[in-house]
Amino acid sequence: MKRREFITLLGGTTAAWPVTARAQQRERIRKIGVLMGTPETTDQQAGLAVFMQSLHQLGWTEDHNVQLEIRWGGGDPAMVRRYAEELVALPAEVIMTNGALPLEALLRATRTVPIIFCSVTDPVGSGFVESLARPGGNATGFSQFEYTLTAKWLELLRQIAPSVIRVGVLRDPTLVSGIGQFAVIQYVAASIGIEVSAINLRDASEIEQAVRRFASFPNGGMILTGSALSIVHHNLIIALAAEHKLPTVYYRRYYVTSGGLISYGFNNDEPFRGAARYVDRILKGDKPADLPVQVPTKYELIINLKTAKALGLDVPFQLQQLADEIIE
Repeated sequence: MKRREFITLLGGTTAAWPVTARAQQRERIRKIGVLMGTPETTDQQAGLAVFMQSLHQLGWTEDHNVQLEIRWGGGDPAMVRRYAEELVALPAEVIMTNGALPLEALLRATRTVPIIFCSVTDPVGSGFVESLARPGGNATGFSQFEYTLTAKWLELLRQIAPSVIRVGVLRDPTLVSGIGQFAVIQYVAASIGIEVSAINLRDASEIEQAVRRFASFPNGGMILTGSALSIVHHNLIIALAAEHKLPTVYYRRYYVTSGGLISYGFNNDEPFRGAARYVDRILKGDKPADLPVQVPTKYELIINLKTAKALGLDVPFQLQQLADEIIE
């Protein structure tokens, strides 16, 4: 080959390198871990579908430029820990999770892989992040509500069931957030003459026994606080509330569409949409420590009139007017 022809060929090949490199970069499949600590309820499946759809809208398509590794922990701490270690070992470039249980497991497994969390109550008090504005580590995401919201649950219970003078608060006593939610309700209840009891969420038989004891005295109602165990036992809790005629306030719409009385809380889709945006930013080079933890800006009130009728309650017209959704 003549020297001039060789230089021309070399120049042409060199010019093609950036194009080839860009094409390979576009086609590189990025690995996203998903650890759902809860059972595969309709509510949680819908949230995951929102997350995946939002990723697609941001340009991430499964098996084209992204691969999702999804694990369901079912509320079982041992299974959640095993899946957390598994996703870290893949390795995933970023992991999306929901709730305090899987987030704690992931932070035990890694302090380097970026973690985006949904629906965590009090991530600062639980030690997951340094502050909402500056998370400071490898985790950030979306909190499901502030503690002040729990006082609203007590207010709604009194509005929809004025005869209630005793309140059983279903909570997970092993969580900082479970203790915190109970503390706020107890403080507010004392100021308005309401007696508060803790009903600890452990296994099904303990919950049944505790609710039965609580219901043996009149004028009672319940408040369900947020936790993975509240999702694990959601059908049981709704059934016990109906069986013992206990007006109950829930923290999420899903419980009311499943037969519960009333809920006030965040829209379940929003944190999953936000998580997709944060995952997109992480894959494009941002760091979790630079992305603030966000809290809901809007809450929704849902009322089930059919359940109210079964409990012998007349829902005040003013309360119905405030509702975002009425289930007939």
